[in-house]
Amino acid sequence: MKKILLAFAMGSLCAFSWAQGKDLKVAIDPTYEPFTFKTADGKPTGFDVDIATALCEEIKRKCVFVEQGWDSMIPGLMARKYDAIISSMSITEERLKQVDFSDKYYSTPSRVLVKKDVKYTDPASIKGKKIGVLKASTQEKYALGELKPAGVEVISYEAQDQVYLDIRSGRLDGTVADVLEVQGGFLNKPGSDGFQLVGPALFMPKYFGTGIGVALRKGQGPLKDQINAAIKTLRANGKYKTINDKYFKFDVYGK
Repeated sequence: MKKILLAFAMGSLCAFSWAQGKDLKVAIDPTYEPFTFKTADGKPTGFDVDIATALCEEIKRKCVFVEQGWDSMIPGLMARKYDAIISSMSITEERLKQVDFSDKYYSTPSRVLVKKDVKYTDPASIKGKKIGVLKASTQEKYALGELKPAGVEVISYEAQDQVYLDIRSGRLDGTVADVLEVQGGFLNKPGSDGFQLVGPALFMPKYFGTGIGVALRKGQGPLKDQINAAIKTLRANGKYKTINDKYFKFDVYGK
């Protein structure tokens, strides 16, 4: 019996060590600057990428980034194409029916963006306008729930950068996007002078959830615990702040 228990213990220890040392495949959508995008030489970078790398270092794993279109992120996770999604995915009740989430690692609001000559007061004030949103995003859910019933034409796109291309070309009148992403991906770039963010900051949990977390398959309890502990460690040891300050002028973790 002792030999059996010893063999079991050794096997468990080896399995734990192997799990710590192996690659962690992380899905990203590299069209979401400054959270996830590519450098001039094609390497993934951004806040999400840096946070993912730091989390992997804490749990003694190597991050391997897998590029994935946004609307197929969760199906790809469930099909085991990767182990986690670290790409600005909001923790919502709808998504929690399919996957699990870590604790949040940041939380920022969304807002409506339209041309400066549009007098925005509420969704009804942009009736007839064409608003582009990222397919399968919380912003799409908000637009379909609040803007479309007010007579706004909502058009969904496979990637957020495609939305900005059509805004610049005149095919769209605006978008609904994360306030920091729309700054980094559009407003801080040439060709955006005629646009502005309007209306209140959008935090409604029924659309936008309770913050951004690491998405995992259900049943990955040990990995979830490791990631949660790693998030707390990064917050406590200053590494989170270093990454945060590289991209933003305030703490995006939120309250």
